[in-house]
Amino acid sequence: MQPSVSSSPAITLPNEHQSDRLLSLDFFRGLTVAAMILVNNPGDWGHIYAPLEHAPWNGWTPTDLIFPFFLFIVGVSITFALGRNDAQKGVIGKIVKRSITLFMLGFFLSFFPKFDLITVRIMGVLQRIALVYLACSLIFLKTTPRQQLYLLVGILFSYWFLLTVVPVPGVGYANMEPESNLAAWFDRVILTPAHVYKPAKVWDPEGLLSTLPAIGTGLLGLLTGAWLRSNRVVMEKAAGLFTAGCLTTLGGLLWGGFFPINKALWTSSYVLLAGGLAMIGLALCYWLIDVKNRKRGVLPIVAFGVNAITVFFLSGLIPRMMNLIHVTRPDGTEVGLQQYLFRTFIAPPFADPKNASLAGALTFVGIWFIILWWMYRKKVIIKV
Repeated sequence: MQPSVSSSPAITLPNEHQSDRLLSLDFFRGLTVAAMILVNNPGDWGHIYAPLEHAPWNGWTPTDLIFPFFLFIVGVSITFALGRNDAQKGVIGKIVKRSITLFMLGFFLSFFPKFDLITVRIMGVLQRIALVYLACSLIFLKTTPRQQLYLLVGILFSYWFLLTVVPVPGVGYANMEPESNLAAWFDRVILTPAHVYKPAKVWDPEGLLSTLPAIGTGLLGLLTGAWLRSNRVVMEKAAGLFTAGCLTTLGGLLWGGFFPINKALWTSSYVLLAGGLAMIGLALCYWLIDVKNRKRGVLPIVAFGVNAITVFFLSGLIPRMMNLIHVTRPDGTEVGLQQYLFRTFIAPPFADPKNASLAGALTFVGIWFIILWWMYRKKVIIKV
């Protein structure tokens, strides 16, 4: 990551220098990143309000929408960052370099602080972002929106076929149980159990096979970006995107009746549900901010998205570093520095432990807001 000072903030995953950037997209990204910080950093992991937790398996909560929203935004941003200028010198090399950088940042988070190659998790959130960004960028450069739509449909139906029809080796039949589905088998064979998500033990929620439909989420973003960059009038863009979002969401809910909505497997119904809701959210932001020109209070939220990858990386790294420092509490128990600060300064005023945990998360968001707002005002952008 390379810090820089720019006269025009680059607010997406790629380095953007476009003149037709949407403030509503920057705002929507900022909301998503702020929500990501909130749900990833509760004061107490043992006491969390249900909407701020992931669904145990099938089904969904608001928290389950955050990651696909971000991948959707990555897809939209690609259309603005790369345009149709596939003749840019070295553009593919730059895309590959950024993808490798993102993947290695995620791998470092998995590696730190144990630095154990025998048990390190290979995949993860940043790793999936890297693969989706790489795939969608190359697809965007080499295909038309119509071809992207065909590819999206092909991915969603192929993944449905794989998980519901193809027999799982060693099991003998297709199923969607946590440890015996085809995606879990694929992770065990390719990644091996030693290198998957430790709480799951034998499968990975950001595994290899389930990255295929995650690319579909990015493709929905590409198609949305193509619509917003078209020559249609702004009201038609807003109405069309909102309508498409409602229909896509409905399609996801209907498909979920026989192909369950499931974030861990990133099912095709989940792609449509989350992508449709992202379309609706972006359409509302676009209508309010870019069409109606209502921009009061927008920039503080935009600040969260300017250094999105940086804040995600550091918000994962800093708690790990703090918990390496052990502090003895007055009752003699030894805890990490983060938990010590939470239990000493944040939790005591709250009788309900869930309220205390939420206060801890909001405090973390507030601290990051101060940092990110200062960086935004100073036009400090850490490019990845």
